[in-house]
Amino acid sequence: MVETMKQLKIGLLGAGRIGSVHADAIASVSSARLIAVAEPMAEAASLIKENHGADIRSINEIAESNDIDAVIICTPTDTHANLIEQFVSEGKAVFCEKPIDLDLQRVRDCLGFVENNKGTLMLGFQRRFDPDFVALKKSIDNGDIGKVEMITLTSRDPAPPPIDYIKRSGGIFRDMAIHDFDVARWLLGEEVSSVMAAASVLTDKAVGEAGDFDSANIILSTASGKQCTITNSRRASYGYDQRIEVHGSKGSVSAGNHHQSRVTVANAQGYTQPPLLDFFMSRYIPAYSAEIREFVSAVNEKRAPAVTGIDGLRALELAEAALESVRNSTVVQLD
Repeated sequence: MVETMKQLKIGLLGAGRIGSVHADAIASVSSARLIAVAEPMAEAASLIKENHGADIRSINEIAESNDIDAVIICTPTDTHANLIEQFVSEGKAVFCEKPIDLDLQRVRDCLGFVENNKGTLMLGFQRRFDPDFVALKKSIDNGDIGKVEMITLTSRDPAPPPIDYIKRSGGIFRDMAIHDFDVARWLLGEEVSSVMAAASVLTDKAVGEAGDFDSANIILSTASGKQCTITNSRRASYGYDQRIEVHGSKGSVSAGNHHQSRVTVANAQGYTQPPLLDFFMSRYIPAYSAEIREFVSAVNEKRAPAVTGIDGLRALELAEAALESVRNSTVVQLD
């Protein structure tokens, strides 16, 4: 007889774009249930209540609620570390969107707090849970392409986010490329020892005026000589561009883009396909659901989740190294 997994009762902090994505993901997982949402914008909170039957409560009310086991933090970045510590103190498991903070020392202090209080913390790097990327990783682990030698990660957004968001996001390396840094570590199987990056403003001068870049290329190297090339752009006129190619000693494995359908039309004018999916909210729907399932399993099984706070710290360290490389036009060596 198969034992049914305990249903994890969850509070959602933040009902913006990513918060609504997580609310939908919770609803897709039978072992999870959204109990309450905390959101200062009444309209956004009401939408979550209407769509998912969640109560509207304050953050402190959720922290003190006996009917909530865990929280998902989707609030602005500068609130993450304090909220993690608050909810760990209350004995609740925490899932937090990246990054924990934009300051490395604050991240280290927060992780120390979680460890000292025996808390559960999972970071939101959903790409590790994408079915295609999981299959690609399995192919590597099975030895299908031999030893990994070179990786190419392509990540291009359809359009830049609002300038107000860019100003508080931490920049392209901490906000956008940080996902690629995590995927790179996951696929390389070793820590990165050096970072070289170049970045510029090519799509919108307002991005540069806000102190950020919109176009970047990064080369990561490991001590054994493995390399990962990452290319990022805030503008792809053809849709949300997400591709991986891994070259190994015996071959290669790749994962391509997702289109709005799998239909291809062939005629005298050539072959045509539907457009790519428009952004991460549609491209990674299965990944967000799988991510929540992993969080629920980790809490119920009292184990560390597949993506921990340390993974968030390491990705942020690479982001800081990339920014330093751009500023100083140099290769940055990592401990």
